[in-house]
Amino acid sequence: MILNMKRDVYQKILEWKSSKRRKPLLVRGARQVGKTYILKQFGHNEYENVAYFNFEENPALDDFFQQRLDPKTIIANLSLYLDREIRPGNELIIFDEIQASNYALNALKYFNEQASEYHIATAGSLIGITLSRPKSFPVGKVNFLNMYPLTFLEYLDAVGKPRLRQLIETKKDFNPFPQVFHNELVEWLRKYFFVGGMPEPVKHFVETGSLGEVREVQKEIIDSYMLDFAKHAITSDIPKLGMIWNSIPAHLSRENKKFIFSAIRKSARAREYESALQWLEAAGLIYKSFQVATAKYPLKGYMNRSSFKVFVLDVGILGAMANLSPRALVANGTLFSEYKGAFVENYVAQQLRSGKQIDLYYWTSEGKKAELDFLCEFGSQICPLEAKAGINPKSKSLNSFERQFNPAVLSRTTLLNMRHDGKIRNYPLYAITLFPGTDMGTQSVGI
Repeated sequence: MILNMKRDVYQKILEWKSSKRRKPLLVRGARQVGKTYILKQFGHNEYENVAYFNFEENPALDDFFQQRLDPKTIIANLSLYLDREIRPGNELIIFDEIQASNYALNALKYFNEQASEYHIATAGSLIGITLSRPKSFPVGKVNFLNMYPLTFLEYLDAVGKPRLRQLIETKKDFNPFPQVFHNELVEWLRKYFFVGGMPEPVKHFVETGSLGEVREVQKEIIDSYMLDFAKHAITSDIPKLGMIWNSIPAHLSRENKKFIFSAIRKSARAREYESALQWLEAAGLIYKSFQVATAKYPLKGYMNRSSFKVFVLDVGILGAMANLSPRALVANGTLFSEYKGAFVENYVAQQLRSGKQIDLYYWTSEGKKAELDFLCEFGSQICPLEAKAGINPKSKSLNSFERQFNPAVLSRTTLLNMRHDGKIRNYPLYAITLFPGTDMGTQSVGI
């Protein structure tokens, strides 16, 4: 990992440490998004000592939790294992890969109820935790924190451009960014589309600058996900998982990007593949965006469960799955327009999910003559957003949405600089984090 890689979740873990509601912390996320790294970094920075235990590397640790689930006995055994005393308060106890031990997962309940003086942070893959036995999960006894690949802003920190990040984060108006900074940010965004936000490829890019080697690292990550299919999924779902996973680039290359089961295999039906699709979502490897035909709150109440798009957790991983060549970085604009803008839409979905942690929806008009890429819910406000690959400001779908719902503000994200054209607010793709603006209320649809 990159030395001192900054992650935005660090501040949330700091708040957890001092919270009056502090319970054992469970950091969830797909494999290799940096859960272990951030907990170790936090422990070394904020505590006198760190007691680290990995249940996947050392399955024998599970024995300490299979007898009496008494926290003091468990701590005594773990102290003996480390050959030193684990002291409460000034030491962070890390249980890594906790999904490998249902007993340890269940023990978090007793630490919360009987030994809250111990600061315990755990990390686990989403799929392992999701598949844990029902009685083993400590419902209501843990604090949750979700982790994702690096956002574009975190990536700017990692590549040594914190001032560019600050330039974006401190923006308070729609005046254009200075052109020299706009051009530089577009170039860094182009690289992010290839490198993505998985920590290991970002680390390799910073250290070597080799895009070819970055792609090799990404393919190794994909291979590890495929191995997880065989390790965790039921036997009948394993081939289906591979077929769905490998079909995603082709689905996103379609004009409307809608996921169609028959595109996996001609005779495929939803009921045959639904459990495999849910598995990928539970593992944090994909994000679903559901279709809605109206812009009413709450969107979840109006979504069409049978009509959805599927995005990959990271735009760099998507590029590796599609075998996108590093040469695409050289061709000006090619990377943004590849696969009918699939990388742009996947990038925006990734930033909204990881940066805003909101559910994803898209809108289609009656008769499906128009489609708006994203309909986002912030509180009780519904905010329309179109994502475009280039600099062409024309927007038939956005205009169609306006005629039907007459929102106070329409939003668009493109390669254009910051600008405000009547009702339309343009956010540069690199500054999508600014959406929906500080005056969120004016972004809502008039309903």
